[in-house]
Amino acid sequence: MNKSDLIIRSAFASLVALGLTAAGTSALAAKGDQEKCAGVVKAGKNDCGTSYSSCAGTAKKDNDAEAWIYVPKGTCERIAGGKITTSPHAMPGGKKG
Repeated sequence: MNKSDLIIRSAFASLVALGLTAAGTSALAAKGDQEKCAGVVKAGKNDCGTSYSSCAGTAKKDNDAEAWIYVPKGTCERIAGGKITTSPHAMPGGKKG
């Protein structure tokens, strides 16, 4: 591999890495446009804590009333059985104590 080929490959790899970083940052920034929707989650697919669990992915049954996922704002109220949750347990760590 000659020097110019190495430079081109390095530049391309840098652009890909920069694009992935930017995509990850915008995904995190988009959390402000999300709401916590409870009652629509498949077992084991919840995003975070409940009053009985502190971890994501611990819902034991489908459509658990406390298990929630992030959805785009305005979506939850359009899903049958979905309700926006403001429970103090609906956060990382779930139930304290």
